[in-house]
Amino acid sequence: MTKNKLDIERLDQETLSSLSRFTFPQILSRQAERLGSDKISIREKAYGIWQTYSWRDYFRYTKLACLGLMALGLKRGENVGLILDNHPEWLFSELGAQSTGAVTVNLFTSAAAKELVYGLNRIQSTYVFAQDQEQVDKLLDCRDKLTHVRRLIYIDPTGMRAYRDDPWLISFSQLLDLGKQFDDEQPELFVKELWEGKPDDVALMLMTSGTTGLPKLVMLSYENFTDMARKWLETAPIGIGDNWISITPTAWIVDQMWGMGVTLAGGMVMNFPETLETVVEDFREIGPTVIVTSSRFWEDLASKIRVKISDSGFIKRWFYDLSQEVGGEVVDLESQGKPVPAGHKLLRWLLTRIVSRPLMDRVGCLGFRAAYTGGHPISPDVIRFFRANGLNLKQCYGLTESGGIFQVQPDGEVKPETVGKPLPGTEIKITEDQEVLVLSGSNFVGYYENPEATVESLKDGWFHTGDAGYFDDDGHLVIIGRKEDIMRTEEGEAFSPDFIETRLKFSPYIQEAIIWGEGQPYLTAFINIDFGNVGNWAEEHKIPYTTYTDLSHQPAIEEMIQGEVQEVNNQLPRPMRLHKIILLYKLLDADDEELTRTGKVRRKFVFEQYRDLIDAMYSDKKELPVTGQVRYRDGHVGAIETIVRILDVQDRRVII
Repeated sequence: MTKNKLDIERLDQETLSSLSRFTFPQILSRQAERLGSDKISIREKAYGIWQTYSWRDYFRYTKLACLGLMALGLKRGENVGLILDNHPEWLFSELGAQSTGAVTVNLFTSAAAKELVYGLNRIQSTYVFAQDQEQVDKLLDCRDKLTHVRRLIYIDPTGMRAYRDDPWLISFSQLLDLGKQFDDEQPELFVKELWEGKPDDVALMLMTSGTTGLPKLVMLSYENFTDMARKWLETAPIGIGDNWISITPTAWIVDQMWGMGVTLAGGMVMNFPETLETVVEDFREIGPTVIVTSSRFWEDLASKIRVKISDSGFIKRWFYDLSQEVGGEVVDLESQGKPVPAGHKLLRWLLTRIVSRPLMDRVGCLGFRAAYTGGHPISPDVIRFFRANGLNLKQCYGLTESGGIFQVQPDGEVKPETVGKPLPGTEIKITEDQEVLVLSGSNFVGYYENPEATVESLKDGWFHTGDAGYFDDDGHLVIIGRKEDIMRTEEGEAFSPDFIETRLKFSPYIQEAIIWGEGQPYLTAFINIDFGNVGNWAEEHKIPYTTYTDLSHQPAIEEMIQGEVQEVNNQLPRPMRLHKIILLYKLLDADDEELTRTGKVRRKFVFEQYRDLIDAMYSDKKELPVTGQVRYRDGHVGAIETIVRILDVQDRRVII
């Protein structure tokens, strides 16, 4: 172990090089021996108090979960489903199943019952871990369709008293008791089973987002993950004992890459916040070293900050605006590789202490050595906003099939519009049609039971990402968008919807935007307003409203959103400017199959679902009556009838 000038305790090169020889459970076994009971491996906040687990605790619970599964009959090579939230039991369950040679598949807890049944049947899952009564009820309602599932193991016993007599169900606590009993009977069994695992075994499978059709199952080996872990441990400002906070879904590659890869291999501490609502407070208490999360997180946080600032007094707003102006100028100069004048340096130093540091502390981001955003393109304005406030936020790029994030902006070379340069041991090339290809030891094994798709995507070790991009003059990769989503107007002008959408979503009042214009004379868009921020704006301007639909139809709201869109138009080349928009009468919803579970828009599905509205924007119609469905929070679906108005952005007028 070595330390550098940041006082980071890093793994030595010999240990890093050895990672590729082990599975996750085997790495955990080695960490338990090396770090023992003195070092913390996991923290979980419950009822306002942080509970801790040492590395030996981590290993012991994993061992008992493994033996409990073996006592129930789990065999090597079988598949285990997990429908779990971010809690330590997720780690114990996943690593416990993998210790037996099983392959784990994480599914989203937000998924509807039919999605869970589809996923579990597709892998013929023999055992399933479910978080709580909500997830258990979903599966019990479809029990007759889950013929492969032998037992359902639930984590949280709250509300489960009435289920105790059901032989199909067993609690996690009972599973651990079974494991303890099995260990007493066969004390040598676990070690034998543990070291049967091979690094090239498939560790887990994750579903792709499924934006263009049915999701595929990506098979990832232990070698894929340890290769990625080594790259991050060599380059990121992290070391033994540093904090990682787990806030992205367990079914997403980010928390698998870090929670099962970097954090485990690097001896870091995995922290689980109490709820999503307490994340900012938990950030401040724990002081995470690094965070990797979705663009939506940063977009929402930027919106909240800007709205709060707009509500503050004149003096605070003046200092904030000055800080943003100076910070933004410094960020621009640094990204262009130009020297920063001494006056700017001094002024920024002062404003950082007066404005930026207190602001970042308020939102829990002061302790980050680095912050990363990935999963979906993000507006350069969001990157610039946070960097101007002193947060080392960098855009990165990766996919499930690549084992996670492989492209990162190096410190000192941060350019908000790019995704930086590849991590060590990763090669990138661009084909003639601008597709991005990746060659890396982290690239996936293949798609589960889909050899045709595997052959199409993996050629001579190169993964064909399906994304279009190019290298700038400094060798940074710029992602244009999905290759199949690149569109052309009637006059043949090419444009990327992502490029425009991310800039629209920098507005605190726009939650989602979808651009249309393939083969059309001009571009149009659907807009989902941000219900919370727009609602606050309406209250300040004494505009009464009841529902989302009612708020989005208020003439003053329409005019305000037109102004936000016009501001983006002013920054875009003329062929990419929007002419007409529609404020959708409902939020796009994953339960309605309009979004993926990671929040990405299913563009083709939305196009078919709302084709009449799209056609109306390319006609002389001024409004259109619609009848649609709205899914309420309690799950029931209601009908809605309303009039949708078509708004002209160019003239800033409402067409009525």
